[in-house]
Amino acid sequence: MSSFQLYFRLGVQHILDIQGYDHILFVLALCAVFIPRDWKKILVLVTAFTIGHSLTLALATFKVIQVNTELIEFLIPVTIAITAFISLLRPKPASGKGVTINYFFALFFGLIHGLGFSNYLRSLLGQENSIWQPLLAFNLGLELGQIVIVGAYLLLTSILVGIAGVSRKEWTLIVSSFVFGIALMLMLEMKFW
Repeated sequence: MSSFQLYFRLGVQHILDIQGYDHILFVLALCAVFIPRDWKKILVLVTAFTIGHSLTLALATFKVIQVNTELIEFLIPVTIAITAFISLLRPKPASGKGVTINYFFALFFGLIHGLGFSNYLRSLLGQENSIWQPLLAFNLGLELGQIVIVGAYLLLTSILVGIAGVSRKEWTLIVSSFVFGIALMLMLEMKFW
């Protein structure tokens, strides 16, 4: 297996790891206000998240920035809770072609999430001659993993909203409430304060 394949697979596994489900929750919080016909908007959202995640992951890997790991581990569920809470307040995406607040959350909160994995990835990349290709491979894997989550979400949404007749607003409130509740429990577990 090539180095590229190894890091690509690591990126996919990182986002889909059920034990590190915080990323899955964040993607669900971002998607909660959307239905299948909005798939292009969702892809832009997860790509914005990947860009933010990639930027701080690269900066931390190159040791340009260093952060308190405990603080980041607390802030990750905070970002999830905020995103889910906004979806609870506004269960439908803003109309129009302007940039919605979800795009800002995806990019900005992606910066925080990228810092959460940087120490582990830096230790892996320390053995590489060049870290650019593995870093790219990891982030492409991350993007694919997010697309898998989005695909599963859209399939479930199609079944429940499109076929079973659950209202779009109710579905958004269910998903957002579920994610918000788990994020609050994660925040309490971190005990950063």
